[in-house]
Amino acid sequence: MSHDSSIHKRTLSAEPYSSTTNELNYSHAAFDEVNDGLLPMTHHDLKEKGNNFIPSSSNQPPPDSNAKDSVLRPIDRPAFFVLVILYLLQGVPVGLAFGSIPFILKSKLSYSQVGIFSLAAYPYSLKLIWSPIVDAFYFPKIGRRRSWIIPIQTISGLTLIYLGSGIDILLNDPQKNLPMITACFFLLVFFCATQDIAVDGWALTCLSPDSLSYASTAQTIGINTGYFSSFTIFLALSSPDFANKYLRDTPIDEGLFSLGQYLRFWGFMYLLVTGFLYFVPEDPAHLAKVNQAKLANEKVKLESVYNKDKAIYADLIHVYSSMYKVLQLPNVQTFVVILLISKLGFQVNEAATNLKLLEKGLSKEDLSITVLIDFPFEMIFGYYAGRWSSGKAPLRPWIFGFAGRLVAAAFAQLVVYFFPEDGKVGAFYFCLIILQHLLSSFMSTIQFVSLCAFHTKIADPAIGGTYMTTLNTLSNYGGTWPRLILFYLIDKLTISNCELSGGGTTEITSETVKEQCLKAGGKVIVLRDGYYYTNAICVILGVIILIWVKKKTTYLQSLPNSAWRVNK
Repeated sequence: MSHDSSIHKRTLSAEPYSSTTNELNYSHAAFDEVNDGLLPMTHHDLKEKGNNFIPSSSNQPPPDSNAKDSVLRPIDRPAFFVLVILYLLQGVPVGLAFGSIPFILKSKLSYSQVGIFSLAAYPYSLKLIWSPIVDAFYFPKIGRRRSWIIPIQTISGLTLIYLGSGIDILLNDPQKNLPMITACFFLLVFFCATQDIAVDGWALTCLSPDSLSYASTAQTIGINTGYFSSFTIFLALSSPDFANKYLRDTPIDEGLFSLGQYLRFWGFMYLLVTGFLYFVPEDPAHLAKVNQAKLANEKVKLESVYNKDKAIYADLIHVYSSMYKVLQLPNVQTFVVILLISKLGFQVNEAATNLKLLEKGLSKEDLSITVLIDFPFEMIFGYYAGRWSSGKAPLRPWIFGFAGRLVAAAFAQLVVYFFPEDGKVGAFYFCLIILQHLLSSFMSTIQFVSLCAFHTKIADPAIGGTYMTTLNTLSNYGGTWPRLILFYLIDKLTISNCELSGGGTTEITSETVKEQCLKAGGKVIVLRDGYYYTNAICVILGVIILIWVKKKTTYLQSLPNSAWRVNK
């Protein structure tokens, strides 16, 4: 993601299932924003006392909400393993689209062009639009979730194999092939987002009620393993320098594998796992009767109001209508404005700082090591951020995190500015890079967990899933929409010349001209770096927004829950 880029334990939502409306929450914030080079964020495990995820007719006891620790039941371990594998597959293409590909493209493209590729991440921010459709339509004989997971994974696997056969050729001339590269990864992310909706729903029914909290564990392990593989591990092992330094006796000008080989490998893994899913039942034997009764009860409620043929469509219309009603609330509208503008102040830092460091000479393997070091710290951050955000004023930590991310953005400006002129990164400077990453990661973790806690507090229980998903989607989009604009500004505000070895100076107007300059033995002289100006503008705007937002959030979190309820 990022995306707020941190790792937390995550349940499907604080209210994954509403006993009133039988609505599921399809929110998934594993990749809240386009990734900033850190690991993606996943929901913290927010629990409400008294949550009951099974119908009252079930003879299974509800989970003990007061228990400090729960143990994954042996009977649920096969389903848990399947969830981990499905989430892992989902994280592989997303790790490439959010992490590795922008870094590969930046070596030959401008910031504006990398910004165009960032459009490939939009399906994760907009999947709210089609998530009710995934829940409403399915083939009963195949299963409510398998009806989507099996075909989507098959298509994803074939797409990966097809893309793997030609991606290396496309990347040889990324400027010419950028629309094709962006379209291919847009489709992959769209497939992953759709699969995620179905897998999140399946996690609610394939685990016993007292093991439901382990759905977040499966998601955290799976997605972050896939993401970590496609970002940190891929960048390192595909780098000739890393392979020659650590893995080979005789240096050669190639990594251990190419991007095309990597994509084909995972394409076949997709197909292999999909074949395995044909033998995995939709409902485990010990939960089959309960889940079937729950689904039948849901259908009966719909068909008691609408006739059988119109029931599914009526339910679909009800979900979209509920989303619209949520957005009509005055307090929600104010909160939506906050969600859409509050991430502007630190977007240059999270979108472009790592790209700028690579441009200045930081190696991809050093960046990979930085992410690797961040990993254990982010796990700790997620735990403590969750404890801090559990109070009566959950947005107070969010304001602290807001200010902290602005500080991290200003610190990033200094880190980039003082990059060693000779390109040799020493231990002290490398520690500064790690410190800046950790500060940004910690503050984004605080913000995300705090926001998730506030969403849980204000959500109308009658439409809990829809309410939470609507707010989370708008929050995700608040970190997505500025990226393309900011990448464009960085390019437009940058002025650089090429000093030729034989004398003479020409203005650099594109990455192609820059590349020609370097090939001709010229030297690139940056007269004005748009990164500094754009980041400074964003930080200043962020401070102004923070002053306004602080007053608004103090008021909003003081409102009673009735102020956030949809009138029936």
